[in-house]
Amino acid sequence: MKTLNEFFPLLSQKSKVVITTHQKPDADAMGASLALRHFLDELGHAVTVISPTNWAGWVNWMPGAKDVLNYENQRKVAEQKLDEAEWLFCLDFNIFHRTKAMEKKLSELSCTKILIDHHREPDEASFNYGKSDTAKSSTCEMIFDFIEESGHDALLTKEISECLYAGIVGDTGSFRFSSTHAGVHTMVARLKQTGLEHTYVHEQLFDNFLENRLRFIGHVLMNRMEVFYEYNTVLIAIPKADLLKYEIRTGDTEGLVNFPQTIKGIKLVALVIDRDEERKWSFRSKGDFDCNTFARKYFSGGGHFNAAGGGSTDSLDKTVQHFKNVLKENKDLLH
Repeated sequence: MKTLNEFFPLLSQKSKVVITTHQKPDADAMGASLALRHFLDELGHAVTVISPTNWAGWVNWMPGAKDVLNYENQRKVAEQKLDEAEWLFCLDFNIFHRTKAMEKKLSELSCTKILIDHHREPDEASFNYGKSDTAKSSTCEMIFDFIEESGHDALLTKEISECLYAGIVGDTGSFRFSSTHAGVHTMVARLKQTGLEHTYVHEQLFDNFLENRLRFIGHVLMNRMEVFYEYNTVLIAIPKADLLKYEIRTGDTEGLVNFPQTIKGIKLVALVIDRDEERKWSFRSKGDFDCNTFARKYFSGGGHFNAAGGGSTDSLDKTVQHFKNVLKENKDLLH
């Protein structure tokens, strides 16, 4: 995989471009994709953003979100765009299986593939150019770097800044997580110079839900949360019946895994949700407990040191019991 510095000279060649990201894109994935799209539009490229699946309604406010193709629902037109693409940008994921049904199609494409991501263990062999940097707070930070380092800082607009800021806020926990290095704040200051109204972005991300989500969260914290003080761990297991009862939609469980971190002394939080095709796990930790290694070892997942995800094809009861069993193996690490 060649460096992005080696790719930058190609930006002067007007090209057909597709930008894609992981399934169920969050604020960072969608923000990075749309920010890059607006930037490449400014340079005169023909750009299409394709999401492997649907996405949370609370990112629909982002400039350009209405033009994003949903591969699951618009496969014919999406595959036509992929077949025509000269460049494929892969953002906020580093291995094709993270794109679900798009995996086979992306693997078969012969166009130039560019990776921009901040997760561990990238599949570098699948990409022609790219950068994978786990020290970065977010993929949106990396898109900001891409714009600056390519020599086109003057093309930063308010629309680009809104998309980038949303992803940065999402992936840093509103600047709470340890990934929020000094350069993140310097970057935000630069975004503010473009006219960014940060309050507006926060309202769109966090004050944009229906009443049922709040009642769902109350129900979950009251009835589905177990605290294991002997392991400094909290487990939340949500059955499919809860999702149906409260009419939970894509994105409504975002941030739920962070609530138990407010309990004094808690080192690890695990959230598992009973989805149709599998049980989806989310892990958050404080301090020196490595969520990435934990998720990879026990739940076919991975991610960052203090935030990771995984999955299981076992039943909800069975995967929960597996989690409780492996807690015992990790007792020393959780003290």
